[in-house]
Amino acid sequence: MTIEDKIKSAIRDIPDFPKPGILFKDITPIFLDAKLCKEIVNAFIDQLNNNYPDAILAVESRGFLFGPMIAQRLNIPFIPVRKKGKLPGETISKIYDLEYGTAEIEIHKGHLKQGWNVMIHDDLLATGGTASAAAELAIEVGCSIHSFSFMVNLSFLNGEKKLSPFSEDINSLVIY
Repeated sequence: MTIEDKIKSAIRDIPDFPKPGILFKDITPIFLDAKLCKEIVNAFIDQLNNNYPDAILAVESRGFLFGPMIAQRLNIPFIPVRKKGKLPGETISKIYDLEYGTAEIEIHKGHLKQGWNVMIHDDLLATGGTASAAAELAIEVGCSIHSFSFMVNLSFLNGEKKLSPFSEDINSLVIY
């Protein structure tokens, strides 16, 4: 059984969440299986083909589930990207468009180092809005985008199109 098959068999579909018409892909059952979690971390690292980033920039909140594990295994920094107002201390932020409105993300000022080549990690790629905002934030402080990493890609939403100007290296373990 491939890693994609294992992940798909663990993911639960929740209809009409968070609103009617949405079929939510719930990854939380994956965490009931420690062996599968380890295999997932290994699969993320294998996708890098021994070409490792300088840091992992992971998006709140589900990017925090595997992002720190990947960073720890690679012995590189993990930098959380949070919603506006969730980080203490001085931050830098980026406002970006949503389907109906805007949102804002931020990171701690000084945590990203100029010249770093960073991987942006999240659990799911949908339209690419949040990941592209994270990429813009990293670029603003002088970083380049090494790659993007997702557990799930909802390919029918074309998020890769929004991310490809930042990096052609867009990886997912599962594609729907």
